Amino acid sequence: MARELLKGNVAFAEAAVRAGCEAYFGYPITPQTEALEHLSTRMPELGRTFVQAESEVAAINMVYGAAAAGVRTMTSSSGPGTSLMMEGLSYLAGSEVPAVVVDVMRGGPGLGNIAPAQSDYLQMVKGGGHGDYRQIVLAPSTVQELIDHTVLAFDLADRYRIVTVVLADGSLGQMMEGAELPPMRHLRLPGERPAWALTGAIMREPNLVSSIHLDPDEEEAFNRHLQAKYAEIAAAEVRFEEYRLEGARVAVVAFGTTARLAKTAITAARAEGLAVGLFRPITLWPYPEVQLRALVKRVDAMLVVEMNTGQMVEDVQRIVAERVPVRFFGRTGGVMPMPEEILEELRRSAHEAEAAHQEEVSA
Repeated sequence: MARELLKGNVAFAEAAVRAGCEAYFGYPITPQTEALEHLSTRMPELGRTFVQAESEVAAINMVYGAAAAGVRTMTSSSGPGTSLMMEGLSYLAGSEVPAVVVDVMRGGPGLGNIAPAQSDYLQMVKGGGHGDYRQIVLAPSTVQELIDHTVLAFDLADRYRIVTVVLADGSLGQMMEGAELPPMRHLRLPGERPAWALTGAIMREPNLVSSIHLDPDEEEAFNRHLQAKYAEIAAAEVRFEEYRLEGARVAVVAFGTTARLAKTAITAARAEGLAVGLFRPITLWPYPEVQLRALVKRVDAMLVVEMNTGQMVEDVQRIVAERVPVRFFGRTGGVMPMPEEILEELRRSAHEAEAAHQEEVSA
């Protein structure tokens, strides 16, 4: 396939089309509105469904209805919009209905601003809706990954009957990069719908898609079924990247756009002789816990960098369990951590790690 210069929002929208998305329901919100603009033309011209709903609450419930019929379905939004979708996401999880959500994060809380942030980590990774549920969360760091992860999200959603989130941010949605789009997949024919889907009950018993389990024992049994499925996903679908960690004494832990910024800082730090590298979680759930825990044995300190006041750092601290020091550096409100700032934090972390090492040797 030929490389094209693509804006992130347009790239994931077209990737969804080519992945076989049959229905899109959404409501415009910056910084991802270009996705709706692209799909508002592209979907109808292909004979597919595009609906600009009256609100994000309506959009996610339209997703629920279409997905229950076995249709490949997607919505996209940003923080204030995804907040309104939380009840619907819980219903999707409770009904084991697959769907794709793209969240192009912006500054918050509240309406905040339209600048890039990573402030939806807790909302999407921990589950902002009610109940014991999980959703797969993919964190791209380039426009190419935004394309690839969108296609992957549809496949994972179908494979596990789960909501799959592509968690990007305003900078990734708005930037333009060279990337390749995948070939067009054929749409599923009516006879290719999943066996559980609500496709009519001619010549068979009717299906039921519901999240209601009024009997407590039945609800508990269903929740245990979900947890078993989540354990299967956690064992099979972990994704991560290691960058220049050979011989590293300090590891940066960062995801998405912040990981790109960290790579620039690491290159500069390496030029100064600092032994530093990057551990990038690509799946924020399931989180690469085993791999991060193994990294603890190879480094003296970790630096978590995020575009928020400290959300993923809580997971890193839990996994590392004080085996090595964990520093945090974050910018928030739409302010991005610059490579020069990350470099300065790396110098501090390296200095502290060396001082601790010397103290241990002296003891």
